Amino acid sequence: MTKPTKKAAPKTKATPELKATPEKKAVATPASASAPPAEKGKLAKTELTDQIAQRTDLTRKQASEAFDATVEVMLDALKSGKSVGLPGLGTLSVKATAARIGVRPGTSEKIQIPAGKKIAFKVAAGLKDSL
Repeated sequence: MTKPTKKAAPKTKATPELKATPEKKAVATPASASAPPAEKGKLAKTELTDQIAQRTDLTRKQASEAFDATVEVMLDALKSGKSVGLPGLGTLSVKATAARIGVRPGTSEKIQIPAGKKIAFKVAAGLKDSL
């Protein structure tokens, strides 16, 4: 009977360790969000809106609404064929792509790729020099 007792003991020990791990991750996430320059990777929308709220007199909700409105205006302009200039960052524009013949990977079959449009981004000279 001592063997089942020993097997039950490690299961109870493993459970607190599993509970402790998510708590550590939850604590680490806000700390990394407050210091994005030290962290490499993607800057999420929530982090962007948090930083906008910190640098302005807006609440988080107002910053999120302002960000959403900005993105909507940019998308509407791009859909209508206009370019969008972002001072200090660059310019987004719509470019037409020509129809062409491509090769299907794996089978080497020739396929016709239709003409279309794509979004192009040209980096601002000041940003390009500072990178």
